Amino acid sequence: MLNTRSLASALLLGLSVLAGAAVAQTPTAAPAAGPATLTLPEISGLQTDRQKVSYMIGLQMANSLQQVKDYIDPATLTKAVQAGLSGQGSLMTPEQAQQVGMAFGQFMQAREMARIAEEGARNQAAGDAFLAQNRTKPGVRVTESGLQYQVIRAGSGAKPTAADTVKVHYRGTLLDGKEFDSSYARNEPATFPLAGVIPGWTEGVQLMPVGAKYTFWIPAALAYGPNGAGQDIPPNATLKFEVELLEIVKQDAAAAAPTQ
Repeated sequence: MLNTRSLASALLLGLSVLAGAAVAQTPTAAPAAGPATLTLPEISGLQTDRQKVSYMIGLQMANSLQQVKDYIDPATLTKAVQAGLSGQGSLMTPEQAQQVGMAFGQFMQAREMARIAEEGARNQAAGDAFLAQNRTKPGVRVTESGLQYQVIRAGSGAKPTAADTVKVHYRGTLLDGKEFDSSYARNEPATFPLAGVIPGWTEGVQLMPVGAKYTFWIPAALAYGPNGAGQDIPPNATLKFEVELLEIVKQDAAAAAPTQ
């Protein structure tokens, strides 16, 4: 919901980030005696400290409102800020502001859900088409669930069960080749319980003997589904993983190992 409280919170968060960055970049010094002083750089067009601070706050406010900028009239926003700072001349009562904020928040949520559904439908269709063609390629195998895989390097060790913890190297990409995760990039294998990952991983890694390297193509239903994951994995995305099974981690070692 977009309201004055959330706007103020976003602004305060931005200011705290700026202040935290400044503290992090400033060497620790002994506390100075006397009152605190404000020392700001020279900035063309901004003469006073008050102007500089005001401009910085305005930039922070604008950055926090990028997602709704198409619904903002800058002149009206300026009037509202002036009324809020002075405590006079507001065109809205607090109750009206809350009503507008709730209605606008619900509208934005519905719009985002529609966007996600539309993007998800496109991705599902693209993934289905890709998998239908990919399954016909030499060396590609398909399980009953629809998981597709190819053996890049055979292994000779044991195979894990869903109850095991494994150590692997892996690289994950979208169908367009965009990499969204890689233990190779971190130069460190990942250790995790097979029961705690996406279904396509749980099923696929159990097919691998230790020492093997497989490529997996994971349908959306066995990956992150219609919700996607964060900014990097869109809704209903079909995923490609290259996976090397390095080790089935012993129980004591698994308890001590950090998960990825």
